Amino acid sequence: MVTIKTVLKDSEQVTRLLSHLAFDGKKLNHQPGSVLGSTALIAGTTVGAGILALPAVTLPSGIVPSTSGLIAVWLYVLVSGLLIAEVTLNAMRTEGRPSIGLLGIVEKTLGKLGARIAGGAYLFMHYALLVAYITQGGEILVSAAAKVWGVQMLPMWMGTTTFTLLFGGIMYLGREKFIEKLNSAFVGIVIVSFLGLLLLGGRHIQSAQLLFQDWSALGSAISVMSVALFFQNVVPLVVTQLEGDARKIRQSIFIGSVIPLIMFVAWNAVILGSVSPDMLHGTSDGRIIFDPLQILRAGGAGEWLAVLLSIFSEFAIVTSFIGFVYGLLDLFKDIFLLAQGKLSSRLPLYSLVLFPPMTLGTFNPSIFFTALDYTGTFSISVLGGIIPALMSWKQRQQQENSDSTNQPLVPGGKVTLIVMIGVALAMMGRQILSIYTKSNHQ
Repeated sequence: MVTIKTVLKDSEQVTRLLSHLAFDGKKLNHQPGSVLGSTALIAGTTVGAGILALPAVTLPSGIVPSTSGLIAVWLYVLVSGLLIAEVTLNAMRTEGRPSIGLLGIVEKTLGKLGARIAGGAYLFMHYALLVAYITQGGEILVSAAAKVWGVQMLPMWMGTTTFTLLFGGIMYLGREKFIEKLNSAFVGIVIVSFLGLLLLGGRHIQSAQLLFQDWSALGSAISVMSVALFFQNVVPLVVTQLEGDARKIRQSIFIGSVIPLIMFVAWNAVILGSVSPDMLHGTSDGRIIFDPLQILRAGGAGEWLAVLLSIFSEFAIVTSFIGFVYGLLDLFKDIFLLAQGKLSSRLPLYSLVLFPPMTLGTFNPSIFFTALDYTGTFSISVLGGIIPALMSWKQRQQQENSDSTNQPLVPGGKVTLIVMIGVALAMMGRQILSIYTKSNHQ
């Protein structure tokens, strides 16, 4: 790594970290990361299984309110991502390091207590999302098998177990290069099936659904929207790839998060518009959350749409599943390394990652929406709202006191940081109140 300083017209020094340097014979080549590559990383991280839960939680409010909600949540997530980028950039500069992970930055800025809180939220988020993916992925597998074999609905535990052992087994047995190629193929299937869904689904849109609005029902959808739009965990990697170039980092985070936003808005409109009022009235089976995707996967708007939707849903879940399994494996490797434990076999690690969520999913197959709701409310409020704002606050104060160079990526000063913390606390408070109310009614 090489550090350079550029002197600007106003004499302010901005440090750049050239970490992509390689010797080619006698020459030193510089190969900086591309905005396109970093943008693709953010967009790919964001588009995952969270998209599947959107129609179920946005259906009560309608297309116009939920679209407004998605844009508002995206703005919040965008500011959060830029704050993490700012803190990462300044931490790399002051430490003189070419890269630093999210939990490493938290520990450097907020100390061991902050790192433990962030680590706990990170662990909870990964486990909760793996539970959600295993249960939903298993349910789609069971439904598909029942259709193909022409049998009655198979037990849900078969779905969760088969999904975990099939895709977890492929990851355990396959080499990293093979999994990378397989995941790329799955992403290709997700993109093609998504485009097909938009084209087919557009023909089934009901005008009555476009006009329906209930703004009071929007609040309950915010936590799942936060999960769907979450990408903050890859921001430190983007900062490293772009070598601390603030302009490129801003560009990547903005474009990389706008692409999924456009996809989610279009998806939300097509799915909500394809569910007719007749379908809604005819399928009230006493469920806490009505899932329009289940109706459409069952053929409620045509057989081809049902097949495409099942393919898209399953592969969107599998691509997210692969990413989060790797994320949790890395976290446990770090923990065991710090504890100086020796886990020579991969089997204990994979068992620790896969069996707890599989067991919980088997005993509670309807936990998909609850897992996403709690993840969005607590883990993402902490990791994407409170901690980035606190880190930025503390870092800016330290830099003011030491008269060192600061590169703020987010305008608004302390007001922006207070708003970020306030919104996160309000989300958590609303969820705690909801839990308390439900427990009193039981």
